[in-house]
Amino acid sequence: MLWTAFLLGFLGSFHCVGMCGPIALAVGGRSGNRFLFNKIIYNLGRSLTYAFLGLLIGGLGFSLSLAGIQQGVSVAMGLMVVLMSISYKKADQFLAIPALSGAVSWIKSKLNHYLKSGSKMAFFSTGLVNGLLPCGMVYMALVVAMGMQSPWLGASYMLFFGLGTIPMLLGLMVSGSFLPAIRRQQFQKAIPYLGLIIGILMVFRGLGLGIPGLSPELAVFDYGNQQVEITVCH
Repeated sequence: MLWTAFLLGFLGSFHCVGMCGPIALAVGGRSGNRFLFNKIIYNLGRSLTYAFLGLLIGGLGFSLSLAGIQQGVSVAMGLMVVLMSISYKKADQFLAIPALSGAVSWIKSKLNHYLKSGSKMAFFSTGLVNGLLPCGMVYMALVVAMGMQSPWLGASYMLFFGLGTIPMLLGLMVSGSFLPAIRRQQFQKAIPYLGLIIGILMVFRGLGLGIPGLSPELAVFDYGNQQVEITVCH
């Protein structure tokens, strides 16, 4: 599934450039010895925050799998990804929820502080904080990470998602200009199709049909009074 994370991040970057683009352009100035370095560590900071979020959400998925509902979680997360991919743009409307407005304001104030400080670690810190900004594509990736049902797999999925966003944003940061809107829209058209593929893969994974590489068997083991489902790889 990790290849889908990178591809989801790459396609998602064409959607998210509207929010993150101005921040990316403000990172590292236009010249100097640290011009490229500042931009790289900014993107790495973003990716590390995504990985940390994946670690947390993957841990939640793992807890649910220990409760004996591994198959149900995978199927449910797969169906959710399908629904989110169809209306991924609407997920950004969570920005308007009053409960999140305070958190978004705090994040933006921190971004402004780090961008103005000019310290050596300011751009890395900017990336770390920027990774917390609400984003529909990040929400979708986190749903997949939860379906991985492992803290480390969840972290790996979100790390690859973050790495997938780097080519587009780094190109923007170096060139200093946005890709024409019509080009961005052409790439964005592929997002629902990719989300559909990812969702279907997760559903098949949860069904445990015994298809190698697609839907491996799930063996159930009894540990005292608790049943634990474990994926059997052939």
